[in-house]
Amino acid sequence: MITLKEVVPAASNNIDARFILLDKGRIIMEGQNKTCLALVADETAAVHFQLWGSECDIFQPGDIILLSNGIFSYQRNNFVLRAGRRGKIEKDGEFTLNYVEIPNMSEISWTPDPNNPKKYVQGTVNSPYSRIFPPLC
Repeated sequence: MITLKEVVPAASNNIDARFILLDKGRIIMEGQNKTCLALVADETAAVHFQLWGSECDIFQPGDIILLSNGIFSYQRNNFVLRAGRRGKIEKDGEFTLNYVEIPNMSEISWTPDPNNPKKYVQGTVNSPYSRIFPPLC
């Protein structure tokens, strides 16, 4: 299990993490596919999380989610964490997880590692917090 601050872009499903769902965006229908973007966080960082199909209805703010074999990759001009085709998410409780909203790992510009082009390293910070789900304060 890794923390959200350890998440880096990859082309394979390898992320096992536990986090709380803080907020959900509107549901988008593209043909038969339903998606919605969410803000999730743990005690180290936050990240944008892509929900698909029935996940958009099942998971609600306050739910603690356990992600198995997730992927952090580029989706519609943003890096998002998602279960992908081989991953799985399940509810693991509710309302009892410490979290922070800064840094948001989706708000970092990621660049290929000059020593290993198959890996990414953190570049500049676009915003310290989510620009899609800004803080209420």
